[in-house]
Amino acid sequence: MTRLALVAFLCLCTLAVGAQEQQADSIKNWKAGGTSSLNFSQVSLTNWAGGGNNSLAGTLLFKGFLNHKKNKFAWDNALDFSYGLTKQGDYKVAKSEDKLYMSSKLGYEAGKHWYYSALLDFKTQFAEGYKDPLVQEQMISEFLAPGYVQFSFGMDYKPSDNFSLYLSPITSKLTIVNNDSLANIGAFGVEPGENLRQEYGASVKLLAKKKDIIKNVNAYTRLDLFSSYTDNPENIDVDWEFGFEMKVNKYLSAVFTMNMVYDDDISYVDEDGNSKGPQVQIKQLFGAGLTYSF
Repeated sequence: MTRLALVAFLCLCTLAVGAQEQQADSIKNWKAGGTSSLNFSQVSLTNWAGGGNNSLAGTLLFKGFLNHKKNKFAWDNALDFSYGLTKQGDYKVAKSEDKLYMSSKLGYEAGKHWYYSALLDFKTQFAEGYKDPLVQEQMISEFLAPGYVQFSFGMDYKPSDNFSLYLSPITSKLTIVNNDSLANIGAFGVEPGENLRQEYGASVKLLAKKKDIIKNVNAYTRLDLFSSYTDNPENIDVDWEFGFEMKVNKYLSAVFTMNMVYDDDISYVDEDGNSKGPQVQIKQLFGAGLTYSF
C-alpha cells in the first residue's frame, strides 16, 4: 500500500516539476491560504441539585491550500484536518472529532475552464476510536484503519478558485485496514484476514465555496462520489460535507459543519452486535472560539 501511494504521489510531483519551465517560478504563480479554529466549551457544577457532569471539550480545525498556476498548467493541493477531545465527569478523555484529508490535483488546460487532470487524495483519522468512547473497551478504528487512497484521471471544470467539478471514468480506490484484529473480522469492506481492498470505478468530486453569502457568513461544500465497476456499481459511495463560518470579528467566529457518508462496504453493528447493513452516517459539529485566517 505504502509503495502504491508513494509511486502515485511521485508521479504527480514528477509531472508537475516536468511541466514547468527551466527558470525558477516567480512567487506570483503560487497562492496559499487557510483557516484555523480552536473551539471549546466547559461546564462546571458544584452542589447542583439538578445533577449532571462536569465537562470540558475542545476542537482544533484547519483547512489550507497551496495552488500553483502557470501557463496551461495548474497544481492544486489541499489539507483538511480536525481533532477534538472531550472529558465528562470521571470518564476517560475521549475524542469527539478526528479527520485527516489531503489531496493533490495536477491539470493541463484544455480550453473554456476545462483541464485534463490527475488526482490523488488520502483520507484517514489520527487516533483510536471506540464504539463506547467513554468506557473505551471496544476499539473500532485507528490511524490507517481505515485509510482510503484514490488515484484517478479525468476532466476538471474550474471556472474560478471557488468552484471545481472533477469527473473521472478511471479511478483506483484502495481501502486500508492496518489493524489485524479489525482486518480479521472484515471491517470496512476488506476480505476477512486481508489488510487491503482494491476497487476500480468512476468518481466525481465537487468543491465549492462562497464568501459572504450573507454578511460575515462564509459557506463551503465538498461532495465525493464513487461507483465500483465490478461490485454493485449501482450502489454509489457518498461523502458529502458542508459548513458555515460565522465571523464575530477578526479573531472570533462560530463554525457549523455536517458530514454525511454512505459506503456500501461498511455495515453498521448495533450495541447488541447485530449487523444492520450499510447505513447513512452523519456527523455534526458546532462550536465557537478563536479563528485565524491567512
